[in-house]
Amino acid sequence: MNKLKERWGIDSNFQLIIIFVVFAITGSSAAKLAAPVCEFFGIYKETSPWYIYWIVRISLIFPLYQLLLVSFGWLFGQFNFFWSFEKKMLTRLGLSRFLNQD
Repeated sequence: MNKLKERWGIDSNFQLIIIFVVFAITGSSAAKLAAPVCEFFGIYKETSPWYIYWIVRISLIFPLYQLLLVSFGWLFGQFNFFWSFEKKMLTRLGLSRFLNQD
């Protein structure tokens, strides 16, 4: 745990627990919210080809996850950590042009 705390620049175990909780809530929420959005567009697991359903669903989960990660991070008082985490992740994915780099 100390290596992870050092790598992320975290001081306490409590902060580490909060970060893990935010990651868990965000992943579950993004996956859960993608289903009704697919249904809204008329894409159902039972009636659509499996590859169409999963491509659309994963395409929805990714941006939802990004938004929810920063939002839940803010709610749990860890906005700065998650905002820097988000910027680093988007930069590694080659999407840094969407960030306002001052």
